[in-house]
Amino acid sequence: MENTLIPSIMVSALCVLCMIIFLLGLQQSLLKTGWEKNKMASYLSKAVFFIAAWSTFIGVLSAEGFFSDFMAIPPRIGMAMIVPFPFIILLSFSRSFSTILKVTPVSWLVAFQSFRIFVEILLLICVIKKLLPVQMSFEGYNFDILSGLFAIPVAKYLAKHPASNAVLVYNIVGLLLLANIVVIAMLSAPTPFRYFMNEPANTLVARFPFIYIPGVLVVAAYSFHIFSLRQYWLLRKA
Repeated sequence: MENTLIPSIMVSALCVLCMIIFLLGLQQSLLKTGWEKNKMASYLSKAVFFIAAWSTFIGVLSAEGFFSDFMAIPPRIGMAMIVPFPFIILLSFSRSFSTILKVTPVSWLVAFQSFRIFVEILLLICVIKKLLPVQMSFEGYNFDILSGLFAIPVAKYLAKHPASNAVLVYNIVGLLLLANIVVIAMLSAPTPFRYFMNEPANTLVARFPFIYIPGVLVVAAYSFHIFSLRQYWLLRKA
């Protein structure tokens, strides 16, 4: 318990902070849509509900040991990342959210990705405490910290040049870096497909509250890439 106390606090605090920043940003964008107050309040309330419901759902399942069955095919831990994906796609292409994306600053969607710096610090601490294998940190094969480090300078550039193709390059590279660590994490878990045999195996992320790394933080990362790419298409089309 003591060995996981600091990482547990870090992952919980980071998730809460990301949710708050997202909801505050959504609120600011809603104010720019010109919608009626009731419609804006309803949209924001739905966002709060779905975020809270998903977080509670995977939290309860992880506490019950659902995600710890690594012999299941497909591995259950992958569900925490994959299940929200189709809903994020549908949301991105919905008429109401498209309206929101059109009035959201291009730079903000990129700047949000800076939270990945802290995710990588969290993973490094877990590696140091021998809770995760080294290949899952930037001391190994995880280069996702670059997405976080470049988020702010790219966002500053986009604030002055919102029509730049830099947003397209950043999001594509960011998705590739994210896919890289997701694959490494899956190949480090004790599944039938395990490739990295060094210990410890990647089982920590199936436990509460670490389920929020794949179930919330990874989802947030790819969601904002999708939102940003969708916004890029909408603005170019306009």
